Amino acid sequence: MLKEFKQFLLRGNAVDLAVGVVIGAAFGAVVNALVADLLTPLIAAVAKEPDFGGLVFTLNGSRFMYGHLINAIISFLFVAGAVFFFIVKPKTLLGGKSHVISVKKCPECLSEIPRKATRCMYCTQPVA
Repeated sequence: MLKEFKQFLLRGNAVDLAVGVVIGAAFGAVVNALVADLLTPLIAAVAKEPDFGGLVFTLNGSRFMYGHLINAIISFLFVAGAVFFFIVKPKTLLGGKSHVISVKKCPECLSEIPRKATRCMYCTQPVA
């Protein structure tokens, strides 16, 4: 059982996923710091509000901190923009095409199979 667990951990996709999560968290922290320390104060200077985090309203004794929501939305938009402009766009420009396989339906079992397949991988029926 321990040997199987070791094989599971050392499989490529598990290791790749772990690396992706760690890099993604670090990248998110950098972009969030950029937003919190540089961009939010710049936007706040234009909007004449020193800190969006302090924006609250009270209704029947409950505090609604909508300023934190504004900060989170700004951070999300900048993280999404950074991922798009620094990862997705350069990959597309360098010719890195996604590995999308065109599929067709098997006429017998209606499963999706690769377009170039001549036999269904599920029901094993020949496919034209």
